[in-house]
Amino acid sequence: MEYVSHLQKDKQLATVLSGEVHQLVLHKNIPLQLISSIMSQQLSTKVAAVIFKRFLEIYNGEEPTPQQILDTPFDTLRAIGLSNNKVNYIQNVAAFCLDHAITDTKLLAMNNEEIIDLLVQIKGVGQWTVEMLLMFSLGREDVFAVDDLGIQQAMQRLYQLDPTNKKLLKAKMLALSEPWKPYRSYACLHLWKWKDDK
Repeated sequence: MEYVSHLQKDKQLATVLSGEVHQLVLHKNIPLQLISSIMSQQLSTKVAAVIFKRFLEIYNGEEPTPQQILDTPFDTLRAIGLSNNKVNYIQNVAAFCLDHAITDTKLLAMNNEEIIDLLVQIKGVGQWTVEMLLMFSLGREDVFAVDDLGIQQAMQRLYQLDPTNKKLLKAKMLALSEPWKPYRSYACLHLWKWKDDK
């Protein structure tokens, strides 16, 4: 792993770089990946997987297009276990993808900041959601999820950071993460794993 030797230059981070972590790979049908991540917000991985499976069953196990999602009755989407808000957000994503002709090809040609600026315009999609999409769907190696609670908790413990002032905490986290470029996604993956293994 070429990123390991780079990240090991940070002596504290080096202590948490052991073990296997999730492989960052590119997934197809990015609009659907975004919809899936909205469905899974505030749910356990297990429950999210069940709901997404039910969602695909509406379309006979096939991956739906944004148009098919918009054509699906609201109550049909509610019936698989989604809240009213989540159904609205999913429909917002589908409509936005149609209106802005969002395709995998279009997103792959954009840098991280451009993708964040584009997708946070969708009601129900925040920066954190897009950062997770960049990492886990687009396989981008240099994403730093400064707003992620798990990353904040891991870095507070690893670097003895004071969490009382959130703005100051984030500024310190961003400063610490600068030398990790261009592999900040991998640093996040190891920080999550280390926190969960504790």
